[in-house]
Amino acid sequence: MIKLFHAWGSCSLASFIALSEAGAAFETVVMSTKLGDQRKAEYLAVNPKGRVPALVTDQGILTENPAILAWIAQAFPQAKLAPTDAWGFARAQAFNSYLASTVHVAHAHRHRGYRWADQASSFADMTAKVAENMTACFRLIEDEMLGGPYVLGEAFSICDAYLFPVTGWLEGDGVDRRQFPKVNAHFERVAARPAVAGVLAQEAG
Repeated sequence: MIKLFHAWGSCSLASFIALSEAGAAFETVVMSTKLGDQRKAEYLAVNPKGRVPALVTDQGILTENPAILAWIAQAFPQAKLAPTDAWGFARAQAFNSYLASTVHVAHAHRHRGYRWADQASSFADMTAKVAENMTACFRLIEDEMLGGPYVLGEAFSICDAYLFPVTGWLEGDGVDRRQFPKVNAHFERVAARPAVAGVLAQEAG
């Protein structure tokens, strides 16, 4: 049985969406990062990194969205959530790696400054830079990275499952996503997908 450790508002929504789009049977363990569930001993036994997502499979435990998303795509090939040729799959991984290593880090400077500094003045300086950095990241996505109605072109993929929650952070980061017409249309398009709508309904409920 697959088990996903997930927190609403976090990047783990990408894995939740991908599993739902794949039609996978899985259990969801909802955590609260605000209450510090990710730092409790029970969860650290699952993921010593103390972050979400974590995915428990019959083969072992996976962490990090790019890895989990790649596994979902390959474990459920009938869902066609990623290209099967080497070049196409590498392009998907390049996009998801950019979200993980650059965009997510830019966002995290707003409320996770303690990861990089100790002084309160440093936290304030990092927070003040978030809107500018996120705008630059999404300008690049808008202008260079969207291949069609979906990230890789005509078909929904694991890249779209990941971009959706990251785009959802923009408002809180002080960035109006409507300045990016393609990104904004993508966000609304993904939100309207039945599987995604079903996931979001669980958060609302």
